[in-house]
Amino acid sequence: MVLSRNARARGEAIERATAEWLQTQGLRFVARNQHAKGGELDLVMREADTLIFVEVRHRTNDRHGHPLETINTSKQRRLIQAARFYLLRNGLSCPCRFDVVGVTGTSPHLEFTWVRAAFDAF
Repeated sequence: MVLSRNARARGEAIERATAEWLQTQGLRFVARNQHAKGGELDLVMREADTLIFVEVRHRTNDRHGHPLETINTSKQRRLIQAARFYLLRNGLSCPCRFDVVGVTGTSPHLEFTWVRAAFDAF
């Protein structure tokens, strides 16, 4: 599936807004859109000594379910693989966790639902 330029730009804007919102919640920004074989990390943030891999999911409304409902086991495995690659590529060995932020609405009226430690690397 090829995303249109508008869809890609909208996704980037949602990720930027989410990163900014997470910073207001006390996280520090590290990186965005980190590509790895088999997956992509939307946001990499830090809280104290913990590196946080954040998956951002957006829907304009929840008529077809909340965006958090779209993180299935297959998606989790791809995120874990991408995180392992990120850690290896950057020579990092630190505590990590996987968070998910569900975003609903349209800019400038976005609502954020943050699930800390949404899943474990199994």
